Amino acid sequence: MNIHEYQGKELLAKYGVGVPAGFAALSVEEAIEGAKKLPGPLYVVKAQIHAGGRGKGKFKELGQDAKGGVRLSKSIEEVEANAKEMLGNTLVTIQTGDAGKQVNRLYVTDGVDIEQEYYLSMLVDRKTGRVAMIVSTEGGMDIEEVAHSTPEKIHTITIDPAEGFQPHHGRAVAFGLNLTGELNKQAQTLAKQLYTAFIDLDCDMVEINPLVETKDGNLLVLDTKMSFDSNALYRHPDVLALRDETEEDPAELEASKYDLAYIKLDGDIGCMVNGAGLAMATMDIIKLNGSFPANFLDVGGGASKEKVTAAFKIILSDPNVKGILVNIFGGIMKCDIIADGIVAAAKDVNLSVPLVVRLEGTNVEQGKEILANSGLAIVPANDLGDAARKIVAEVKAVA
Repeated sequence: MNIHEYQGKELLAKYGVGVPAGFAALSVEEAIEGAKKLPGPLYVVKAQIHAGGRGKGKFKELGQDAKGGVRLSKSIEEVEANAKEMLGNTLVTIQTGDAGKQVNRLYVTDGVDIEQEYYLSMLVDRKTGRVAMIVSTEGGMDIEEVAHSTPEKIHTITIDPAEGFQPHHGRAVAFGLNLTGELNKQAQTLAKQLYTAFIDLDCDMVEINPLVETKDGNLLVLDTKMSFDSNALYRHPDVLALRDETEEDPAELEASKYDLAYIKLDGDIGCMVNGAGLAMATMDIIKLNGSFPANFLDVGGGASKEKVTAAFKIILSDPNVKGILVNIFGGIMKCDIIADGIVAAAKDVNLSVPLVVRLEGTNVEQGKEILANSGLAIVPANDLGDAARKIVAEVKAVA
C-alpha cells in the first residue's frame, strides 16, 4: 500500500525526522489557509498523487507549456493561482504513463533555502534477506539518470534484521553522503530514525529524494514516498486509515476485496491462475506463443465459487480482453470445486469470449467431467503448452 507525501512526512516526524512545515489541502481555499499559517515568503505547492516525477510532469489540460506538479510560489496569490491550475486536472509524469493521474489533493509547504541535495532510501533486499539503505550525493529529479550513467555514486548499506541497526551503519550512511562534522552526526541520527520507522511500520520502501542540507546547516526531508507490506496492515490500523482508494486502479481495488492478487497489463488474454509462480509461467508461455497477457491474477489456494466469479468479472472489466486462460494446479484447491466455480462464473457473467481451461492435480478427472458436461463452449487443454497454444489460436481466430 502506498500513501501520499504529506502522510509519509507526518509519520516520519513522529520518529523525530526533520521535515518542513506544511499543510494538506483538498480545495483552493484550504491551500490558501494552509499557506497563511506558514512563515513565508516562499511557499511550495505540490500535487499529491501516487507517482514520482511530479516536478517534471505536465498537466494534460494546460498544454505543453504548463508548469509541473511542484511549484514555487512567492506570495499567497501565487499559491491560489497554482492551486486553481492543479486541483482537478490530470498530471502526467514518467511514472503515470500517458493516462496520468487526477490531482485531488495538494500539499502546501514552507520554502527551504537549499545548500545541497542528497538521496536516501530503504527497501527490503530480496536477494540477501536484509534491509538495504541506499544513499547518493546526487539527489534530486535526475536520480534515475545517476543510477544509469554513474552508478558508482550510489552506495548500498545492508542491515541484518537479526542484528538490527548499529552505529557503524549510521557512519556508513554519513560517509556515503560525504558529510562531515555536525551534518555527519545528523545523518547518523537520521539513518537510525528511518530504520526504526521502517521496521516499526512494516514498510516495503521509504524513499527520500531529496534529502537536503539547508543554508543554516540542517538536514531536512524535502520529499518522501512510503509503501507498506499489505500483509502486515492488520497490525497498523492507523496506517491503513491513510489509504487513498482514488489513487488505486478500480479493478485492483475490487480484487483486493476478494483477496485476489490482480495486476492489469497491456495484453488481450486474461489469466486466472492459482499460485504466483504458476501465474508468472502462464504469462511467459502466452508471450512465447506470440500474444500478451492482459493481467496477472492469482486466486490463491482456496478459491470459492464466489471468488472465481469475482475473478472472471474483474478480468472481463478490461475491454482489451479477447479470451481467458484458466490454469489451475489442484493441491489444496480441488479441481472439481474449481470446475464448479468456473461453470457457475461463466454462466453468471454470460461469458462471450473464448475460454481455455487447463486442470491438473487433485480430483482432476471429476473436474474435467464437470467442464465437459457444462454445455458451455469451454476448450479443455492437456498441459500448459497446449493451453497457451489454444487460447492464442482462439483469440486470433476472432480478431
